[in-house]
Amino acid sequence: MINNFYTADELKQLGLKRIGKNVFISKKCSIYQPEEIVIGNNVRIDDFAILSGKIHIKDYVHIAAFCALYAKNGVEIGNFCGLSPRCTIFSASDDFSGAYMISPMVPEEFTNVVGGEVILQDYVQIGASSIIMPNVTCFQGSACGAFSFINKNLDSWTIYKGIPAKKMKLRSKNLLNYAKDIQ
Repeated sequence: MINNFYTADELKQLGLKRIGKNVFISKKCSIYQPEEIVIGNNVRIDDFAILSGKIHIKDYVHIAAFCALYAKNGVEIGNFCGLSPRCTIFSASDDFSGAYMISPMVPEEFTNVVGGEVILQDYVQIGASSIIMPNVTCFQGSACGAFSFINKNLDSWTIYKGIPAKKMKLRSKNLLNYAKDIQ
């Protein structure tokens, strides 16, 4: 397993703004604008993940294979969070009305990219193949089932699922006891 991840020396060469200890980033991960990326301690980022833009990942975070963080307007991931495989976070979105062009190759004055920071507070878990749209906060302990479309804030310690994501039930806070033992 270790051979698939950058060594500590190789991580230093990536040009990240800041990187903590016990960090495992797959050599198959794509990193754009590394000078804008901060990674805390005890973080693992798996194969084929894409990190692009202003990203702050705190401690004890797992980003599974094929996740994409498009962080033009910023993405913050709190402590003890997880993104299951194929999750995508967008902090910006094009205007699809037809009034503007859509493409990173089109001059900016002909596009209308809008958005806002995406924040996952501590203990947030996002299920496989879920999508988070711009300007959303997933408050502490919220969780979302697989294939969810998250376009509004998620309440603390609540489980969501669906397209769009809807409240299903409250989430247990028992995991907070374990977190105290780990830290």
